Amino acid sequence: MNMRTFTFKGLFLTVLFVLLGSTAILAADDGLITRQIKLDEAGTLPDKISANEKNLITNLKIVGKINGTDLKFIREMAGCDVNGKETDGKLSILDLSDAKIVEGGDAYYSDRDDGFICTSNDKLGKYAFSGCSGLTNLTLPSSVTKIGCYALSSCIGLTSLTLPSSVTEIGEGAFLNCRGLTNFTIPSGVTKIGGAAFICCYGLISLTLPSSVTAIGSGAFKYCSGLTSIYVYMEKLPETGSNLFLGCDEKNCTVYVPKGTGNAYFRSAEFGYFYNIVEFDATGIDKVATSANVKEVSRYSANGQRLSAPAKGLNIVKYSDGSVKKVVVQ
Repeated sequence: MNMRTFTFKGLFLTVLFVLLGSTAILAADDGLITRQIKLDEAGTLPDKISANEKNLITNLKIVGKINGTDLKFIREMAGCDVNGKETDGKLSILDLSDAKIVEGGDAYYSDRDDGFICTSNDKLGKYAFSGCSGLTNLTLPSSVTKIGCYALSSCIGLTSLTLPSSVTEIGEGAFLNCRGLTNFTIPSGVTKIGGAAFICCYGLISLTLPSSVTAIGSGAFKYCSGLTSIYVYMEKLPETGSNLFLGCDEKNCTVYVPKGTGNAYFRSAEFGYFYNIVEFDATGIDKVATSANVKEVSRYSANGQRLSAPAKGLNIVKYSDGSVKKVVVQ
């Protein structure tokens, strides 16, 4: 049965629900088409979305297990096929928070050097969304433990990315050329960041490195020329490769390190690249500064997003005297 819905732009929002098993469709005046799909079995996403819908859906949420067959289909919806060639897909917002990546199904990517690449349990594999330049918002499954090499490379349209706390490793070149990202907080469980992981992320202005990080590969943040602040929570300097921050603005980017570690970071070959290294209380919760001579310069949320005004919860506040404090706003 064919259904056609006519809307008048600017007058009202047309919401069309079509229940087909476990699916729902939302169509709006602005041309956005949202689809939520529950998969009872991995590999069945192509059966849930018709050929006519495939390249029209802009927002997609998936609940259930997904394998290589599903990921291959999602890639095509997001503008890039198994061979890295452009498709007509328009998918821009993808929510996989209630999905789980499992092994099996078809290869989702084919590479001359690596051959056919398939999914593995709870890992965002190599080249998973590489080249999907139309993606703007991505939320990954809460069970993912590793971001594979080049998994999101050249996702140039990506402006919002949610990584789960379960992630422990970020692979080589994982976010290469994700130039649309502006603020990024590495999840608190990550121990290893691969070489060139964030290379050429020109738009990145704020970066947070958790205390769990023990190793960072060569050139991990190379050419992140837009960085103005880096919040470092590691009490002990991590093992690092070379040219970690080459091409960053060494004079105008401030690195905030835990109290008592400033000298160690200044003397380090990589973090010592920056002129401005400021110690801050990385463990305590401080009260707002009240001195008349000290002014608030900038404020950030716990995940590194710049705030224009105090927001409920944990705020990170930078003051004119160079100090940085964590403030809880009730």
